[in-house]
Amino acid sequence: MENVNLKINGLDVSAPAGSTILEAAHIAGIKIPTLCFLKDINEIGACRICIVEVKGARNLVAACVHPISEGMEVRTNTPELIEARKRTLELILSDHDKKCLSCVRSGNCELQALCQELGVADENYFTGQTNQYEQDTSAAHMVRDNNKCILCRRCAAVCEKSQAVGVIGPNRRGFATFIGSPFEMGLGETSCVSCGQCIAACPTGALYEKDFTDEVLKAIEDPEKHVVVQPAPAVRAALGEEFGYPMGTDVEGKMAAALRRIGFDKVFDTNYSADLTIMEEAHEFLERVKNGGVLPMMTSCSPGWVKYCEHYFPDLLDNLSSCKSPQQMFGAVTKTYYAEKMGIDPKNIVCVSVMPCTAKKFEIGREDQNAAGVPDVDISITTRELARLIRKVGIDFRSLPEEGFDDPLGESTGAGVIFGATGGVMEAALRTAVETLTGEELESVEFTEVRGTDGIKEATYHVADMDVKVAVASGLANAKQILEKVRAGEADYHFIEIMCCPGGCVNGGGQPQVHADVRNFEDVRAIRAKVLYDNDAAKTLRKSHENPSIKKLYDEYLGEPGSEKAHHVLHTSYVKRSIN
Repeated sequence: MENVNLKINGLDVSAPAGSTILEAAHIAGIKIPTLCFLKDINEIGACRICIVEVKGARNLVAACVHPISEGMEVRTNTPELIEARKRTLELILSDHDKKCLSCVRSGNCELQALCQELGVADENYFTGQTNQYEQDTSAAHMVRDNNKCILCRRCAAVCEKSQAVGVIGPNRRGFATFIGSPFEMGLGETSCVSCGQCIAACPTGALYEKDFTDEVLKAIEDPEKHVVVQPAPAVRAALGEEFGYPMGTDVEGKMAAALRRIGFDKVFDTNYSADLTIMEEAHEFLERVKNGGVLPMMTSCSPGWVKYCEHYFPDLLDNLSSCKSPQQMFGAVTKTYYAEKMGIDPKNIVCVSVMPCTAKKFEIGREDQNAAGVPDVDISITTRELARLIRKVGIDFRSLPEEGFDDPLGESTGAGVIFGATGGVMEAALRTAVETLTGEELESVEFTEVRGTDGIKEATYHVADMDVKVAVASGLANAKQILEKVRAGEADYHFIEIMCCPGGCVNGGGQPQVHADVRNFEDVRAIRAKVLYDNDAAKTLRKSHENPSIKKLYDEYLGEPGSEKAHHVLHTSYVKRSIN
């Protein structure tokens, strides 16, 4: 691509044609502050924080949307620009709830950071009428507090563009504008899928997950309760960011040590039940192929995706695998098999999950998720909540030793850990399905065609005299494209993996917040996913059917994949939902 030459703050800069001033400045190592901008998602130039001077231009321009041109001269840091940005921030603060000490985003708030950088004091600028809103707590997974909303519209953009849901957006006009749902419904009354991508996009504390850390501590303190914990694969790839580790640091050992010191009776691993999911899912897929079942079969690991299918594609629910998600399978096994082995009444077991996903908070309350007659999982907290919990109980995370998980529900293979990345479930399933079909050991377990952060990936594998065509989609807008092809009879896939969040669970709505100035220029999804693939490569066992604890579970309790008992414990059902 041809480059364009320009000057920024007197420096000679060369950037690809079509770049914006913001992108060109980034290439030159010059930071231009932003607030509303999210690359490819919310490029509207509305907040005016990124304004710059362009020689010859009549007005200041928004660097996030203004294209560069040959010979352009740009100033980004004049006293006049800094003063203009401060005045904009003062206007925002004039109608903003400035209770920073009690805000969940304090210390990790983009608005707060900008005010500190530009020297904006916490004063009552532009005093006058202010808006007051009641918090919306109607959704199972999150709270919406419009008193802290700055109308950047990042949440609405990600809901519409990335997730194809669009249940939030600007209502009313002028000073009365607020972000809400159609007809001012509570979020819980809409067809929101609980993905939490709006929370991840929000620069302030206007959106945040419901916090259940106090409930976890109460359960641990109850002498009658046996409290077990299961962290998801993607948590170990991101938790370190909360404690100052570089993005892409695997903190599995320290995470296990922290969970043990919090006081859990057993520290297990969702990777175990990810392996179990593959055993059931691969068996279900092969049964459908052999016996003329409904194809393509679609994965059911992602609760946000499952809820989206129930709302928007209810006619395709028969295509969904009936397997519970790894979170729910783990809880089901804990309160049946493990409870029997340990002689504990399932009612006295509290199963806590640590997930990168806010939709898991909705999933634990679904019907048909109670294999032992009690909920499979009792409490689901996010990666962010775990970090808060670690701080709350006074654990110095960085000083912790590396520790492992408890047996037997802590043993896993490389196939289990890659569940956290888009394409990982497909690759894990293929490792088991191909060996089952061929009866031969794979020379290489890597199915690289389904790896990577592309929103849609397709591949065809020749296995046992048949071509198996697969597709992988992450982000519901991408899933929608594939589902419309399936609905129209234009797709000839056999197996489809769908993850609700773009990039998969590593980019889940419950993962550590990443400021826009990082999100806009770094591939956060790929950096975190590499942790999981490296973890997989380092494992001795890399196929789910090789997990000795899973073999023991079938030998001692379930019988075989797809058995009647396995269906009772590990499978579920779905409901058709309306669109609101």
